[in-house]
Amino acid sequence: MPSGYSFVIADDHPLFRGALREALSGIGNVTAIHEAGDFESAKALVVANEDVDLVLLDLSMPGASGLAGLISLRGIHPAVPLIVVSAHDDPATIRRALDLGASGFISKSASMEEIRGAVQAVLAGDIAAPVGVDLGVERDPEISDLIKRLQALTPQQTRVLGMLAEGLLNKQIAYELGVSEATIKAHVSAILQKLGVDSRTQAVILFSKIGSDPLQPAS
Repeated sequence: MPSGYSFVIADDHPLFRGALREALSGIGNVTAIHEAGDFESAKALVVANEDVDLVLLDLSMPGASGLAGLISLRGIHPAVPLIVVSAHDDPATIRRALDLGASGFISKSASMEEIRGAVQAVLAGDIAAPVGVDLGVERDPEISDLIKRLQALTPQQTRVLGMLAEGLLNKQIAYELGVSEATIKAHVSAILQKLGVDSRTQAVILFSKIGSDPLQPAS
């Protein structure tokens, strides 16, 4: 490893960011800890820091709509492990986060040692879920189907879907991603097909279902 670890902490509570920073600092060999208080800043940090080793993401910060935020960030930087940090720590939320590409889940009630342990596990290539929680299986067939469809999207399609959800037009997405409008049209067609919908609006509505905030566990 050329230098130390580089982290992004995305959480809108300064006190909790401070606690996460303290936990990360205790890992050793840390060169940079970037902080974001809203989702736009978090995305900008992930885009700007190609060498980031790990992202810690709060699901309910301004601009992030629950798990939709996780999916959008995964689309930007699919290779970077991402740990969801949330007060919504019911089994359904944890399982859905892991199913949608999170490498770990830390409850906001976790101790310093638990936070540090989860981060070290993910940096070592493992999946970190809270100990003693039975994640069970998805009981909502609609959500289960949606997760499977979202898993079928390529990273770039995932990123485009996140931008559609933000209300961007094809030409704006093309500009942001540095590709042609025709390429974006092709991505949108593929997204609609994989999600099994007929229009961008339907795709965004479907996408928002996974991101409802606060996340309600399936009863």
